[in-house]
Amino acid sequence: MIAFLSRWGITAASLALAAGLIDGIWFKGATEGRAEIDDKIVPLLVVALISCGITAWVKPVLTLLSIPFILVTLGLFLIVLNALLLRFTAWLADQADLGFHVEGFWPAVWGAIIISVTTWFLDAIVGVED
Repeated sequence: MIAFLSRWGITAASLALAAGLIDGIWFKGATEGRAEIDDKIVPLLVVALISCGITAWVKPVLTLLSIPFILVTLGLFLIVLNALLLRFTAWLADQADLGFHVEGFWPAVWGAIIISVTTWFLDAIVGVED
């Protein structure tokens, strides 16, 4: 349970960082005072939960199916795959009306890179084990 909560928190922090750094990724919420924080924390945590689920169940299947592309591109296709999964996360969040948006392919690519590096770095610091 601790590993799950750690990964959930790390994913939430990574998503928040990507939304803060990339112009095409954002959380829509209130714009005044304390309500802004409250309106963005809960959607952030729910989107992080969706992202964790996608990473746990969808990503392994897609990675297995795209092994030829990964080998031909020397692993660079994994960035494209992560960007597509980030767009899928945004689509699911939009269906649930959570206010998480990823506009376009290139913001998704840069967001996927930021999320991957941040997740890797925080996993190394926290020491999350399976």
